[in-house]
Amino acid sequence: MMSNKNLLKLFLLMVACLGLVYLAYFGIGKDGYGAAENTKLGIDLNGGLSITFETEEENPDEQELNDTIYKLSQRVQKYSTEASVYKEGDRRINVEIPLKETSLESAKTILDDLGTPGTLEFQDADGNIIITGADVKSAEAGTMQNDAGLNSYMVKLKLTDEGAKKFTEGTLAVSQKASGSNYIAIIFDGEVISAPRCEKQIDGDEVVVENMESYKAADKLAAYIRIGAIPLKLNTIRSSILAPQLGSNAIKTSLMAAFIGICIIMAFMIFVYRIPGFCASLALVMYVSIVLFVVSAFEITLTLPGIAGIILSIGMAVDANVIIFTRIKEEIGAGNSVDLAIKTGFDKAFWAIMDGNVTTLIATAILYALGTGPIKGFAATLAIGIIVSLFTALTVTKFIVKLFYALGAKAPGLYGSKKDTKIFDFIGRKKIFFAISIIAILAGFGIMGYNASQDKGPFNFGIEFAGGSSTTVTFKEELSQDKLESDVVPLFEEVIGKTNVQIQKVDNSAEVVFKTRELTADENAQISAKLVEKYGVDEGAILSDNIGSSVSGKMRRDAIISVIISTIAMLIYIWIRFRKFEFAASAILAICHDVCVVLGFYAISRITVGNTFIACMLTLVGYTINATIVIFDRVRENMKIYASSRAHDLKDIINRSITETFSRSVNTTFTTFVMVFMIFILGVTSIKEFALPLMVGVLVGAFSSVCITGPLLYLLLNRKKKAGN
Repeated sequence: MMSNKNLLKLFLLMVACLGLVYLAYFGIGKDGYGAAENTKLGIDLNGGLSITFETEEENPDEQELNDTIYKLSQRVQKYSTEASVYKEGDRRINVEIPLKETSLESAKTILDDLGTPGTLEFQDADGNIIITGADVKSAEAGTMQNDAGLNSYMVKLKLTDEGAKKFTEGTLAVSQKASGSNYIAIIFDGEVISAPRCEKQIDGDEVVVENMESYKAADKLAAYIRIGAIPLKLNTIRSSILAPQLGSNAIKTSLMAAFIGICIIMAFMIFVYRIPGFCASLALVMYVSIVLFVVSAFEITLTLPGIAGIILSIGMAVDANVIIFTRIKEEIGAGNSVDLAIKTGFDKAFWAIMDGNVTTLIATAILYALGTGPIKGFAATLAIGIIVSLFTALTVTKFIVKLFYALGAKAPGLYGSKKDTKIFDFIGRKKIFFAISIIAILAGFGIMGYNASQDKGPFNFGIEFAGGSSTTVTFKEELSQDKLESDVVPLFEEVIGKTNVQIQKVDNSAEVVFKTRELTADENAQISAKLVEKYGVDEGAILSDNIGSSVSGKMRRDAIISVIISTIAMLIYIWIRFRKFEFAASAILAICHDVCVVLGFYAISRITVGNTFIACMLTLVGYTINATIVIFDRVRENMKIYASSRAHDLKDIINRSITETFSRSVNTTFTTFVMVFMIFILGVTSIKEFALPLMVGVLVGAFSSVCITGPLLYLLLNRKKKAGN
């Protein structure tokens, strides 16, 4: 009877696994809700819409233009967190928005919605402005019941102190006007939304805009008001559909790389951990299926940074299983039965997994709340991956392992065992490890200084950070992405040297936009001459202009602030969980170490510092903190075990803890590295530039978690102990 029940469980498990794969691929219903093919992709992977606005003023104020760019970038966030806005020339602004369906119909919808970005104003009957959107602190949509008992929709505004003062004075003046003129017109983008009567002075900092046609309309207006008034009047002068920046092969090669990487990981897990490894492989299939479904269902825009988040979450999902299975092998090696080893292994691994994931999840939540653009995309995919990995590792994998045990897989040999190994003296070699780190960091900073002294800049900043030139070329015929990369890009490089050249094809057109570093007049002339000579392009069909950075100063400040707050939040959480500040300080110092080393690699290799740079550094932080917490969890456990033992001092405890978790560190590094390495091998050029520093980051993170954090913790705790004595 028990056997039949377990066989039924196995059958249902296989059905669930296949069902999730089907769900991820085909989705739900006729429209394929949540299907992989309906995943919202970024411009780099799927193309999108490009809109060019021009200011009505011929010589707009620079500050107002920058404010307009920032606020317009906030406004387009509702279409995609990966939308970018940047300056072209002196008075033009380009907006690029990823679209799930890149069609003229979808483009028209967005253009109609964006309209001509204008301002919010409260005016009296004579057209005098009482307050503007700049006087509004916050805005929220809501519902209220009217006199007839029906729901009506409104927007509740909270004014600034200055705005409240203006509004009080304005309503007093309006209330004293004759009937028919005692109203305040609320005007947004030149359209009167509402014109309520004002019969008395209104004090306070709250204002309600009533009689909105629907909750959606109220919510839309509230969102625009929160963003704030756009300072300049803009006209749409051009819109076009863009082809994928990375080419049509980017998705295909990335999927192939991910598939091969996951297959290698599954084979590795089965080889090293046997039955538990097979169980983890089933759970990994379910994990990937759930993540892909959720990303598609919630319409999260997937770009290269988003893929980085998924890669890291897969690494953390596998890591959770590695921690558990290593514990099970230790328990079997200690002489416990398989049944007890499984139970104890999951119990002992629980808090190491939970602390590592929760720490990263806290940072992810802050990055999503405060970050913009690629940071939001990275945070969203990583958060989904972490939550799903916790579920699959602690629930699904546990269920599968216990099921296979119940089905007869009870021999210890099917699970492996791990005997006590010789304790390696990591602390005794701390000077060597510190010397390696210091040399690597100093070399990196030295190269940064050298680069700066040669007027090349410490880093090879990409167009997203430094701006550059945009060269629009209309060829005689439409060229493929491969042709552009293999033939036309080298033509640019002959003139400007080996540098990052971004390609944007206008879909179903012979028009192509090449974005490069800022070109001189002579370089522009040389490039034009080569294009005319080789491709017969008309000189009048080559247009060049300077473009600003798509990562604005405000966005950079937001990114820095979000990372700082995330780091502080992680420090506090680790401090609370481990009850010693030294644990938190060591972890944060390790993060700083890894960031400095990888920054040095960027300086030495001159790999472009663009949007993928942000994703790479954030991935590194998440990977390092997770790896560090696993070791610290073992240190905390061994401190309790050997608290009363004189034979085991602090040095021995930390060395023992690092040694006991060393196999986990190696195995997790291998599985994560494999995923990134396959993307590097099979990916297109831009993806290779993203994968290479990520591979370095994985190796550096592994080194610091094993060789740096332990010695740092020892020094800090030992110093505290000496100070106490």
